Amino acid sequence: MSGMNQSAVRRVNTSVTLRALAVSAGPMTLAALAEHTGLSRRTIELIMDSLVEAGWVTELDRVPTSGNAGRPARRYELRAEHALLAAVCITTSDVSAVIADVRGRILGRAHRLLRAYQDPQVTLDDAAALVLEALDDAGGSADRLRAGAVASGGAIDDHGVVRRLVHTTRWEGVHLPGELKRRIRMPWFADNDTNLGALAERWRGVAGDHDNVVWAILGNRTGLGILIRGAVHRGLDGSAGEIVEARSIPTGSIENRPVAWLTSPEPAERSVALGRFAAARAGDATALAEVGEFVENIASILTTLSWTIAPSLIVLGGGLEDAADVLLPRVRTALRDARTPAVELRATSLGRDAALIGAVKLALDRMDTELFGPLTPST
Repeated sequence: MSGMNQSAVRRVNTSVTLRALAVSAGPMTLAALAEHTGLSRRTIELIMDSLVEAGWVTELDRVPTSGNAGRPARRYELRAEHALLAAVCITTSDVSAVIADVRGRILGRAHRLLRAYQDPQVTLDDAAALVLEALDDAGGSADRLRAGAVASGGAIDDHGVVRRLVHTTRWEGVHLPGELKRRIRMPWFADNDTNLGALAERWRGVAGDHDNVVWAILGNRTGLGILIRGAVHRGLDGSAGEIVEARSIPTGSIENRPVAWLTSPEPAERSVALGRFAAARAGDATALAEVGEFVENIASILTTLSWTIAPSLIVLGGGLEDAADVLLPRVRTALRDARTPAVELRATSLGRDAALIGAVKLALDRMDTELFGPLTPST
């Protein structure tokens, strides 16, 4: 930390310690914190005393351990509710928001239909209002909000600017973090919803045992979130995975078929799709033919992915999980018949919360010492 003053060093050390507590499965001792952070036991002790005083951390009662004749170890636990995070997901028809603590536990929710998706300012007004509704649902206060993240469609660059969005140019150039910060004064971050779906799946879903993952939504809506070595691959201007824009890939050939409405943002359309899959389960020949065409389309796209990105796991999400029992075995057979690499195929376990959970993770990943920890007193 050459070149940093003592105050900055204390901030970094405090942040590192808080992160260690945030990701731990339970309370941690001074010795465990020192080992995890690489800091000295005395430094950890001073930081913990400060954090207890500031209300970020609780020191638990000391419990003797078997075989330890000495003094019981001091144990600490993060007060996860001390700081809150906001996550927002915007679709073409609605917006959802959650409030989470710094362990990623969702405490409050809100949802509403959008008044005018084609008007970014009105839509972002709706999103900001919804965050406050979710905060109220969580029983929290605005002074405890530390950071937020927004999930949206389209190619979103490293700075959170929408570079391209299929079917409309109205959102192009909108700086999502800046616009939300004008409405709710705290740091904001932004990324594509499928990227965040992939991030969430590896954090809290079915992809925790894989590093190279594609999170796919295919049907009425189409997009890919790509993780390479566990990190989101966003590409030039955030364009990676926006295959709906690639005319040579047949993403739009079935988007208006009822079975493809599994991924629609419209509840009425999703209900129709679920009905078609129910009919297929019952053996209806027409519904089975529709499912067969859908599977062929999905398998065609995934075959291309298998030979280009070559992930070890592809996760189907965005609504496809609602018919996983019908789709997964058929798509697996189609991929095997196409002699693709042995990519594993799973359905998301996060449902329609995937992008929101990913947005919470994004906020946690991007938080620096200004966001995550108070200053420790001068010593």
